[in-house]
Amino acid sequence: MASRTPRGGIEAVSAALLAMNRRLEVREVLQTIVVSARELLGAEYAALGVPDDHGGFAQFVVDGVGDGQWKAIGPLPRQHGVLAAMLHEATPRRLADVRDFESFQGWPRAHPEMKDFIGMPIVDDDEILGAVFLANKRCPATPAAVDGFTQEDEDLLRILADHAALALTNARLYERSRELTLAGERGRIAHELHDAVSQKLFSLRLTARAAAALVDTDPARAKEEIKHVAALAAEAADELRTVVVELRPAGLDEDGLVATLRTEVRVLDRVHAAAVTFRTDRIRALPAAQEEALLRVAQEAMHNALRHAGATAVEVSLEGRGKGARLRIGDDGRGFDPSAVRRAGRHLGLVSMRDRADRVGGRLTVRSEPGGGTVIEMEVPGG
Repeated sequence: MASRTPRGGIEAVSAALLAMNRRLEVREVLQTIVVSARELLGAEYAALGVPDDHGGFAQFVVDGVGDGQWKAIGPLPRQHGVLAAMLHEATPRRLADVRDFESFQGWPRAHPEMKDFIGMPIVDDDEILGAVFLANKRCPATPAAVDGFTQEDEDLLRILADHAALALTNARLYERSRELTLAGERGRIAHELHDAVSQKLFSLRLTARAAAALVDTDPARAKEEIKHVAALAAEAADELRTVVVELRPAGLDEDGLVATLRTEVRVLDRVHAAAVTFRTDRIRALPAAQEEALLRVAQEAMHNALRHAGATAVEVSLEGRGKGARLRIGDDGRGFDPSAVRRAGRHLGLVSMRDRADRVGGRLTVRSEPGGGTVIEMEVPGG
C-alpha cells in the first residue's frame, strides 16, 4: 500500500526526524514533534501532552488551533478519557469517533469538533514521557480514499514516537546540564566574592569598631580611623565591581544573546505560575559588552516583575534596530510611580539597569503606573 502522508515517502519521515533532533530546548522539541506528526499523517489537529504527577499536564502543545481559539478553550485538559487511557496503559489508540470512547466527557465550548482520532504514547524504557494525538484525518477526495486513520498511520506514528522519546530525553539532559552549569557558575561567583571582598569587609568592620571606641577618648585618632573606614569601603566597592564586570555569563559566549535569553525565559516560564514569553526579530550579533548589558537588564526586569510586581504575564522581545537592538520587557503587574521612585532615591534595580545601559552607550526608558503594569525598554546602537 502506498504511503498517503502529505509530503510522501521516506524523505518526509527523514526530514521530520532530523528536525526533532536538531532542537535542544524541550519546548522546541515538543512543538517540532507535534507539527511533524500533523504534517506526516495529514491531520487537522495535533497535540502533545507531558503529564505531571497530579492528574494534569506539565506541558501541552498544539498545532492546528489558532491562538485566539486556544485562549478561548481555557485551562489545560486533565488526564481523563482517551488521554488518560494512553498515559496510564502506554498503549496506542485509534478510533473512528473519539466521542464514542467509553469515558469520553466532552469538550469545552470553544474546543474544535473532533471525530476520528489516533494517539501514541511516547515512552523511554518504562517511563511515559507524554503522548501525541491527532484528530480529523484530511483524506483526499478519491474513490479509493479511506476515512479516518489507518494501520499505516499508526505504524508511522509509532516510528515518530520512538524517535521523539530520544529527542525529548536528549533535550531534557541538555537543559539539566545547563542548570548544573548555572549552579556551578553560582558557586564560582560565591568563591570569587569571598576571596575578593570578604577580607576587605572584615577589615572595614574592625576599623569601624576602633573608631567608635575612640570617639570619646581620642577624637582626633577616631577621625583618622573613620577616614580609613571610608578608604576601605571604596576599595571593597572597586573590587566588587571588578568581580561583577568579569563575570560574563558563559551562555553568551557559547550560544549568543538570543539563545541565552530564550533559555532564561523558558526556565522562568516553567518555574513560575506567570506566563513568560519571548520573541525576536531581525537581530544581529552585537558587541560583547552590549549583549551582556541587554541580558542583565532583561534578567533584572523579569526578576522584578515575577518576584515583586505580582505579574501574571511577562512579555520579552528583542528586535534589531539597524546595527543595534531594542529590548522590551512588559508585565501586567502592580506597577509603580517612576517619579516617586526617583524622588525617594531608591529602587536600586532601576539604577543598576540605567548604569548598564549608560556604560554601553545605550538608553533605558521606564513606563509604569500603579495598577498599570510596567514596560522597560533598552536600546543599544550596535557596533
